[in-house]
Amino acid sequence: MIDRCHIRRQAGGLVVLAGAMLLSACADLSGIGSAARLRDAQSLHLAPAASSAAVSRLEREWWRGFGDEQLNALIERALADSPNLKLAEARLAKAEAATAAAQAVGRPQVTGALDVSRQKFSRNYIYPPSLGGSVQNLGSLQLNAGWEFDFFGKNRAALDAALGAANASAADADAARMVLAANVARAYVQWARLEAQTTVARRTLAQREENLRLVGDRVSAGLDTQLEQRQSESALPDARQQIEALREQIALTRHTLDALVGEPGSTAALKPPSLTALRPIAMSAELPADLLGRRADIAAARWRVEAATSDVTNARAQFYPNVNLAAFVGLQSLGLDRLLRSGSQQWSVGPAIRLPIFESGRLRANLRGKNADLDAAIDSYNAAVLEAIHEVSDAVASLRSIGRQQSEQRQAQRAAEGAYKIARQRYGAGLGNYLNVLAAETAVLAQRRQGVDLAARALDAQASLARSLGGGWQPSADTLALSQRAQP
Repeated sequence: MIDRCHIRRQAGGLVVLAGAMLLSACADLSGIGSAARLRDAQSLHLAPAASSAAVSRLEREWWRGFGDEQLNALIERALADSPNLKLAEARLAKAEAATAAAQAVGRPQVTGALDVSRQKFSRNYIYPPSLGGSVQNLGSLQLNAGWEFDFFGKNRAALDAALGAANASAADADAARMVLAANVARAYVQWARLEAQTTVARRTLAQREENLRLVGDRVSAGLDTQLEQRQSESALPDARQQIEALREQIALTRHTLDALVGEPGSTAALKPPSLTALRPIAMSAELPADLLGRRADIAAARWRVEAATSDVTNARAQFYPNVNLAAFVGLQSLGLDRLLRSGSQQWSVGPAIRLPIFESGRLRANLRGKNADLDAAIDSYNAAVLEAIHEVSDAVASLRSIGRQQSEQRQAQRAAEGAYKIARQRYGAGLGNYLNVLAAETAVLAQRRQGVDLAARALDAQASLARSLGGGWQPSADTLALSQRAQP
């Protein structure tokens, strides 16, 4: 026989559901939206980003182009042990956990519950005299199940937001690796520059000691006065002071490298690097057309935009009904001895619908806030893109200029060394005074120091450009795996 009451109850449920759907159509979302707009490659006068083709090991590990195994080992140690990278990896692990939690929300949930209690029932309440006033043992053993139907995409949007945050964290970790490698390389080049400057300073000291001996011989022969003697002597302390200042800078640079590697004293056993032994990296001095696809920090900023967009979608879905299917099955009894007996069974199954009707503007405020977050994410992305173009443009301009400066400096150094040689010959022959020798020597030493600085600047600019170009970055395997896990 057909249970007409049951039919009426089911029909009533359908009416309620239809009413909820009708009310949801009246959700007021007007006047709320994002105002910021993403800068694309065309607006920046760049070609669209290239596809993520595989890159070689030399592109990913660009520092190997310097040809210094000691530098390679330092960077490998830094990438393995740096606390800053460990922090980035911990943030990635947290983001991955959030993604897993968001995935679980849209799946059926089952929990078990066992409740045992001893309770005294009121004599003056609804319980009959045989139960009222007595003390009884209560027991309940049941399984609870629930499943939220994602009709309006709320759970999917939450998962997409978590996925975007996880992808951004993965890209942040990759960007931190690139920055760390570049900082180690640049500090190593700085160390090599200071060692080369120390060599020049020692040659300066030896040169001035030789000049002092020459002046002493001329004073003994009556060809010079004590004035020239004192001028020559005063140059020695200045040369020794320069050497000591360079030693201080070398110590500080080595401490910087120790901190970057994450191991105090890591440079103590290393031999001083040679500036001339570091090979220039072959790099094109042009602004790349696919810059937006090369850098991990830009990818991280873009994924944050995607996460913020999904947060907006989730906030919009909060205006619509929340439909769940809830059920439980189990045992319940008055008296623990009867909990497992026949007749203690109980069960329930049915839909549950929740619809926001009056919430004093809370949902609209939340939606406005999420749109503001989206605007901030878009503006951060645009700022990251512009800063990337700025960094690459600066590095390219520096490389071009340094190359021209080195050409001019080499010519100036050859001329200064020739003039110094002539000044010494004239002074030795008694045809010139010692001031001419000092002036010519000063010009030579200045050119040598400038030559060292330009050589170091060229290597530093190459490291800076490699970092600015993303260091051969590609989305990591972790990032690709996260994206695949989130596919419906």
